[in-house]
Amino acid sequence: MQEQEEGALNQETDLEQVIRQIRPLDEHAMEQAKKQWNSIAKPLHSLGKLEEHIIRIAGITGDPDVKIEEKALIVMCADNGVVEEGVTQTGQEVTAIVAENFLSGETSAAIMCKKAGARILPIDIGMAGKTKVPDHKVACGTRNFAKEPAMTREQALQSILTGVRIVEEQKKAGVALLATGEMGIGNTTTSSAVLAALLQIDPEKVTGRGAGLTSAGLSRKIQVIRQALALHKPDANDPVDVLAKVGGFDIGGLAGVYLGAAKMRLPVLIDGFISGTAALLACRLCPEAKEYMIASHKSKEPGMQILLKALGLSASLDCDMCLGEGTGAVAFFPVLDMAAAVYRQMSTFADIQVEEYQELGDK
Repeated sequence: MQEQEEGALNQETDLEQVIRQIRPLDEHAMEQAKKQWNSIAKPLHSLGKLEEHIIRIAGITGDPDVKIEEKALIVMCADNGVVEEGVTQTGQEVTAIVAENFLSGETSAAIMCKKAGARILPIDIGMAGKTKVPDHKVACGTRNFAKEPAMTREQALQSILTGVRIVEEQKKAGVALLATGEMGIGNTTTSSAVLAALLQIDPEKVTGRGAGLTSAGLSRKIQVIRQALALHKPDANDPVDVLAKVGGFDIGGLAGVYLGAAKMRLPVLIDGFISGTAALLACRLCPEAKEYMIASHKSKEPGMQILLKALGLSASLDCDMCLGEGTGAVAFFPVLDMAAAVYRQMSTFADIQVEEYQELGDK
């Protein structure tokens, strides 16, 4: 027990050091990017959010010469003990099967990454079985939070710091734009529990059918979450406590990805409900981390709108997707590529010797 407490203390210190290194965006680089957009031979602000995203990326990297060709999707894979409670349609063994299919290119996310020119990096942060997926395992799945805390505080911190380290490695490998994904049977249950705990709202408001529960199954899922929150009383003011009591290793790992991206000054795309919950967890640990996040799409999960509002972000795509794996974020890669191409390649008013548009506003 003493060793666990000492380990947690050391990791608390490590996490605090990561958070201290997160800085505000570079306002000068953003102003330069705005000037570049305004000089391009088209009506002012006519690409809307696409212009805003490129400006944000300039501020994130500190460089108005925006280059995002090297892209990667990080997929955190983990199992969740709460599946024992009948909150899912499929068994836990599916996690490992799908995770290995990321490596063989046979999942939706893998196929989409290939089309988008992005790497896919599945990570075993806590699957129950052994696979060929790169092993960064915290433990062989979490415990059943209906009966006991999902993990120890030390494990929660370890999962977050693992995500940070993986981003550091990817930055060194030359990645310029990250997306977040996950795989783990039962993780809409853990995400709904974490979100309900952080926002202190009834789980019914943020809990959906996941991969296709019946109405009876959905009721069961909501009840399991309610009972777990009542049993463990996670502290909404302590995000690590929430993660430890009702979360999953994939959520912790993704929270670390967001913090690592902010530390390393990399833009990172939020996928859907699960990666969005991890984003909120990261923001509760370090509010400045939000500036490094871009919301990609509006998941069909019922809690997504509540989640985006809590993050203070709006998503650009609305495709009624709810697959997970990072598919929504990967679908947004080509959109950002096109925006960056216009930003970098289009003629300016000076090039074509035409008078620039002026900011007139209402007269």
